[in-house]
Amino acid sequence: MARVRATKANLLAAALALLLGFAVVTQVRQTRTSGLENLRQADLVSLLASVNNQSSRLDKDVGDLTRTRDGLRSGTDDAAAVKAARDRLNTLGILTGTVKATGPGVKIIINDPNAAVGAPNILDTVQELRDAGAEAIQIGDVRVVANSWFGTSQSGKLVVDGKEVRPPYTILAIGDSHTMATAMAIPGGVVEQVKQIGAQPTVLELHKVDVNALRAASKARYAQRDDKGP
Repeated sequence: MARVRATKANLLAAALALLLGFAVVTQVRQTRTSGLENLRQADLVSLLASVNNQSSRLDKDVGDLTRTRDGLRSGTDDAAAVKAARDRLNTLGILTGTVKATGPGVKIIINDPNAAVGAPNILDTVQELRDAGAEAIQIGDVRVVANSWFGTSQSGKLVVDGKEVRPPYTILAIGDSHTMATAMAIPGGVVEQVKQIGAQPTVLELHKVDVNALRAASKARYAQRDDKGP
């Protein structure tokens, strides 16, 4: 039986299939709703519009990925398909933290004079940013990705992915700046919570945010590609 040669198109098709699965999982992720009952009507309308826009973008991404994957598998329009696959792989690199990212977003600075801000507060901030559509996040000089973890060192310092981060805490997030800033200001949300413990948060909406911290690419320990699915 002839052995199939692993061409560049084959490899890109495999990587693209992985990215397609990631997009589908992202599309069905459950959205947190705590605190929404206290939002003003204008804020609710703004958040709803953002969610609808994000859903539309994800629908389009899934369709584009499917067409590009099929084009690679069939061998038609190779040049365009390879370019599209490379673009999608770049997107995957941003999501996994293996490439730098730039774009509009927010810069959050949390001054903590009483050393009262802990890992749960920072985790809540990251979750709120993700729910508001953040595509790349950095805390201090640590890139935050899907499997990032937050804890406290023996000396009481904040730890992100095993690295101590000291106040003032600087959090960079790329995405819709207005939507993320609105999410931070939800009554009972992140800004209000850290103020209640004596911290001083500042949220800046910026036209350009650079997320330069990188993570080394990691290999999945348990999950494997499934070629038997539909």
